[in-house]
Amino acid sequence: MEWDAILNRGPFALWRWQRLWKDSSLFAEGLLITLLVAVLALLLALGLGIIFGLFSTSRFKALRVVSRCYVEFFQNTPLVIQIFFLYNALPYAGIMMNVIHIGIIGVGVYHGAYVSEVVRAGISSIPRGQLDAARSQGFSYLQAMWYVILPQTIKIILPPMANQAVNLIKNTSVLALIAGGDLMYRADSWASNGTLSYGPAYVVTGALYFLLCFPLVSWARRYEEALKARGGRPLAVKQKKRSAL
Repeated sequence: MEWDAILNRGPFALWRWQRLWKDSSLFAEGLLITLLVAVLALLLALGLGIIFGLFSTSRFKALRVVSRCYVEFFQNTPLVIQIFFLYNALPYAGIMMNVIHIGIIGVGVYHGAYVSEVVRAGISSIPRGQLDAARSQGFSYLQAMWYVILPQTIKIILPPMANQAVNLIKNTSVLALIAGGDLMYRADSWASNGTLSYGPAYVVTGALYFLLCFPLVSWARRYEEALKARGGRPLAVKQKKRSAL
């Protein structure tokens, strides 16, 4: 009797899994949208992170203030509110955007603030003398950053950057709140459409997010261990300690 309830009437009943398999194309479409938003939002976050990371280490106070305002605002307001603002408030100003574009901009700008802090910490970890030496050789500030400081910074910030990419992928699920067509939205819509098959839907959705995120986390962990073995300075540990304060 217990097995009958599990296989035929429970939240994970066999027929629910069969129905999910039949409609698997819906989940595949949601996964593609999630990947699209994640990739484009990550590119936006990297661009903003590098720009504001450079601002935060600039000798000009105005640029440091601008960077600090950007970082503090987006790190200290919920992503959900930012997405709702883009979705609900901008139309009153005559600005209409597709929900996919809202997701890319909202998630990208939000994570750009965190990437900016990673870039700032990475640049700060390079001895100041290297910048001074480059300037003494006739490099401008931007040239010194581009040719001397940033190449050394990249290998240090890769692990925390990978962790930021993982957080960004997971945060794309916020699009479900504005009917963004992403993986989470497709799963919730499918499950609530008559049969209430939330069990299989959320298990499969969680597994797909795991498959997207776990390789990045594993790579970051291995890279950090290799960096330690070579005598490098793992920035991820410093960032973790800083965020816990």
